[in-house]
Amino acid sequence: MARPRTNDDTVKDRLIECATEMFATRPMESITIRALAAAAGTATAAVYSLFGGKDGLISAVRDRAVAGLSQDLSAVPASDDPLADLYALAVAYRRWGREHRHLYTVLFGGVQSFDPSGDVGADDPVRPLIEAIDRALSASVLSGDTISIALSLWVTLHGLVTLELAGALDTATAEATFRSTIPATFRGWAA
Repeated sequence: MARPRTNDDTVKDRLIECATEMFATRPMESITIRALAAAAGTATAAVYSLFGGKDGLISAVRDRAVAGLSQDLSAVPASDDPLADLYALAVAYRRWGREHRHLYTVLFGGVQSFDPSGDVGADDPVRPLIEAIDRALSASVLSGDTISIALSLWVTLHGLVTLELAGALDTATAEATFRSTIPATFRGWAA
Protein backbone atom coordinates (compact mmCIF):
# COMPACT_ATOMS: atom_id res chain seq x y z
CA MET A 1 0.00 0.00 0.00
CA ALA A 2 1.35 3.41 -0.99
CA ARG A 3 1.98 5.88 1.77
CA PRO A 4 -0.29 8.94 1.81
CA ARG A 5 1.11 12.14 0.35
CA THR A 6 2.21 14.70 2.87
CA ASN A 7 2.58 18.45 2.70
CA ASP A 8 6.35 17.87 2.40
CA ASP A 9 5.68 15.78 -0.75
CA THR A 10 3.64 18.60 -2.26
CA VAL A 11 6.28 21.22 -1.44
CA LYS A 12 9.00 18.90 -2.73
CA ASP A 13 7.13 18.42 -6.03
CA ARG A 14 6.60 22.17 -6.43
CA LEU A 15 10.26 22.87 -5.74
CA ILE A 16 11.36 20.25 -8.28
CA GLU A 17 8.96 21.61 -10.91
CA CYS A 18 10.03 25.22 -10.36
CA ALA A 19 13.70 24.26 -10.28
CA THR A 20 13.33 22.27 -13.49
CA GLU A 21 11.92 25.26 -15.33
CA MET A 22 14.44 27.68 -13.85
CA PHE A 23 17.47 25.44 -14.49
CA ALA A 24 16.33 24.89 -18.08
CA THR A 25 15.83 28.57 -18.84
CA ARG A 26 18.55 30.38 -16.90
CA PRO A 27 22.22 29.89 -16.09
CA MET A 28 22.32 27.62 -13.05
CA GLU A 29 24.81 29.85 -11.22
CA SER A 30 22.35 32.76 -11.35
CA ILE A 31 19.59 30.86 -9.57
CA THR A 32 19.43 31.37 -5.83
CA ILE A 33 17.76 29.25 -3.20
CA ARG A 34 15.65 32.29 -2.35
CA ALA A 35 14.41 32.53 -5.97
CA LEU A 36 13.67 28.80 -6.07
CA ALA A 37 11.72 28.94 -2.82
CA ALA A 38 9.80 32.04 -3.91
CA ALA A 39 8.84 30.43 -7.23
CA ALA A 40 7.52 27.39 -5.35
CA GLY A 41 5.70 29.52 -2.80
CA THR A 42 7.68 28.25 0.16
CA ALA A 43 10.47 29.30 2.50
CA THR A 44 14.18 28.81 1.81
CA ALA A 45 14.28 26.46 4.81
CA ALA A 46 12.25 23.96 2.74
CA VAL A 47 15.07 23.65 0.20
CA TYR A 48 17.50 22.82 3.00
CA SER A 49 15.19 20.51 4.96
CA LEU A 50 13.92 18.58 1.92
CA PHE A 51 17.05 18.53 -0.26
CA GLY A 52 19.98 19.63 1.90
CA GLY A 53 20.50 22.67 -0.33
CA LYS A 54 20.70 23.66 -3.98
CA ASP A 55 22.91 20.70 -4.99
CA GLY A 56 20.41 18.24 -3.54
CA LEU A 57 17.59 19.95 -5.44
CA ILE A 58 19.63 19.78 -8.65
CA SER A 59 20.10 16.04 -8.01
CA ALA A 60 16.36 15.58 -7.49
CA VAL A 61 15.64 17.32 -10.81
CA ARG A 62 18.18 15.09 -12.58
CA ASP A 63 16.73 12.01 -10.87
CA ARG A 64 13.24 12.92 -12.10
CA ALA A 65 14.54 13.41 -15.64
CA VAL A 66 16.46 10.13 -15.64
CA ALA A 67 13.46 8.25 -14.21
CA GLY A 68 11.09 9.69 -16.81
CA LEU A 69 13.35 8.97 -19.75
CA SER A 70 14.11 5.51 -18.40
CA GLN A 71 10.41 4.74 -18.00
CA ASP A 72 9.60 5.80 -21.56
CA LEU A 73 12.50 3.94 -23.14
CA SER A 74 11.89 0.83 -21.06
CA ALA A 75 8.27 0.81 -22.25
CA VAL A 76 9.40 0.22 -25.85
CA PRO A 77 8.76 -3.48 -26.49
CA ALA A 78 11.47 -5.69 -27.91
CA SER A 79 10.70 -7.54 -31.11
CA ASP A 80 12.52 -9.95 -33.39
CA ASP A 81 13.89 -6.99 -35.38
CA PRO A 82 16.64 -5.19 -33.43
CA LEU A 83 16.87 -2.35 -35.99
CA ALA A 84 13.13 -1.72 -35.70
CA ASP A 85 13.59 -1.72 -31.93
CA LEU A 86 16.45 0.79 -32.17
CA TYR A 87 14.28 3.02 -34.37
CA ALA A 88 11.40 2.72 -31.87
CA LEU A 89 13.79 3.70 -29.06
CA ALA A 90 14.89 6.73 -31.09
CA VAL A 91 11.22 7.71 -31.57
CA ALA A 92 10.58 7.33 -27.82
CA TYR A 93 13.69 9.39 -26.96
CA ARG A 94 12.63 12.20 -29.32
CA ARG A 95 9.04 12.13 -28.04
CA TRP A 96 10.20 12.28 -24.41
CA GLY A 97 12.48 15.22 -25.19
CA ARG A 98 9.70 17.10 -26.94
CA GLU A 99 7.14 16.37 -24.20
CA HIS A 100 9.55 17.15 -21.35
CA ARG A 101 11.48 20.06 -22.80
CA HIS A 102 12.68 21.45 -19.46
CA LEU A 103 13.71 18.08 -18.06
CA TYR A 104 15.52 17.30 -21.32
CA THR A 105 17.36 20.60 -21.19
CA VAL A 106 18.40 20.06 -17.57
CA LEU A 107 19.44 16.46 -18.23
CA PHE A 108 21.35 17.02 -21.48
CA GLY A 109 22.03 20.75 -21.55
CA GLY A 110 25.53 20.32 -20.23
CA VAL A 111 24.49 19.59 -16.65
CA GLN A 112 24.86 15.84 -16.89
CA SER A 113 26.89 13.75 -19.28
CA PHE A 114 26.00 10.54 -21.05
CA ASP A 115 28.45 7.72 -20.41
CA PRO A 116 27.39 4.36 -21.82
CA SER A 117 30.78 2.90 -20.93
CA GLY A 118 29.96 2.86 -17.22
CA ASP A 119 27.90 0.27 -15.39
CA VAL A 120 24.37 0.18 -16.74
CA GLY A 121 21.82 -0.27 -13.99
CA ALA A 122 18.27 -1.54 -14.28
CA ASP A 123 16.83 1.99 -14.23
CA ASP A 124 19.46 3.53 -16.50
CA PRO A 125 17.84 5.09 -19.57
CA VAL A 126 20.69 3.81 -21.74
CA ARG A 127 19.99 0.16 -20.82
CA PRO A 128 17.31 -0.47 -23.52
CA LEU A 129 19.59 1.11 -26.14
CA ILE A 130 22.59 -1.02 -25.15
CA GLU A 131 20.44 -4.16 -25.11
CA ALA A 132 19.02 -3.43 -28.59
CA ILE A 133 22.48 -2.70 -29.99
CA ASP A 134 23.82 -5.92 -28.48
CA ARG A 135 20.93 -7.84 -30.10
CA ALA A 136 21.67 -6.16 -33.45
CA LEU A 137 25.34 -7.12 -33.15
CA SER A 138 24.43 -10.71 -32.26
CA ALA A 139 22.07 -10.86 -35.25
CA SER A 140 24.91 -9.50 -37.44
CA VAL A 141 22.80 -6.57 -38.69
CA LEU A 142 25.23 -4.07 -37.13
CA SER A 143 28.98 -4.29 -36.88
CA GLY A 144 31.21 -2.47 -34.45
CA ASP A 145 31.57 -1.74 -30.79
CA THR A 146 28.42 -1.36 -28.66
CA ILE A 147 29.67 1.82 -26.98
CA SER A 148 30.71 3.47 -30.24
CA ILE A 149 27.36 2.67 -31.84
CA ALA A 150 25.49 3.96 -28.77
CA LEU A 151 27.45 7.21 -28.80
CA SER A 152 26.93 7.64 -32.54
CA LEU A 153 23.19 7.16 -32.21
CA TRP A 154 22.98 9.43 -29.15
CA VAL A 155 24.97 12.21 -30.83
CA THR A 156 22.61 12.04 -33.81
CA LEU A 157 19.48 11.97 -31.66
CA HIS A 158 20.67 14.65 -29.28
CA GLY A 159 21.59 16.95 -32.14
CA LEU A 160 18.21 16.51 -33.78
CA VAL A 161 16.21 16.93 -30.56
CA THR A 162 18.25 19.92 -29.43
CA LEU A 163 17.81 21.70 -32.77
CA GLU A 164 14.10 20.90 -32.73
CA LEU A 165 13.63 22.19 -29.18
CA ALA A 166 15.58 25.35 -30.01
CA GLY A 167 13.22 26.03 -32.92
CA ALA A 168 15.99 25.72 -35.52
CA LEU A 169 13.94 23.05 -37.32
CA ASP A 170 10.24 23.43 -38.03
CA THR A 171 8.07 20.38 -37.34
CA ALA A 172 8.00 19.10 -40.93
CA THR A 173 11.76 19.51 -41.39
CA ALA A 174 12.48 17.91 -38.02
CA GLU A 175 10.26 14.93 -38.86
CA ALA A 176 11.78 14.44 -42.33
CA THR A 177 15.29 14.81 -40.95
CA PHE A 178 14.58 12.31 -38.18
CA ARG A 179 13.11 9.74 -40.62
CA SER A 180 16.16 9.94 -42.89
CA THR A 181 19.00 10.48 -40.41
CA ILE A 182 18.33 7.70 -37.92
CA PRO A 183 18.29 4.94 -40.61
CA ALA A 184 21.39 6.53 -42.17
CA THR A 185 23.15 6.21 -38.80
CA PHE A 186 22.20 2.52 -38.71
CA ARG A 187 23.49 2.04 -42.26
CA GLY A 188 26.79 3.52 -41.16
CA TRP A 189 27.14 0.63 -38.71
CA ALA A 190 25.67 -2.07 -40.99
CA ALA A 191 27.39 -5.43 -40.98
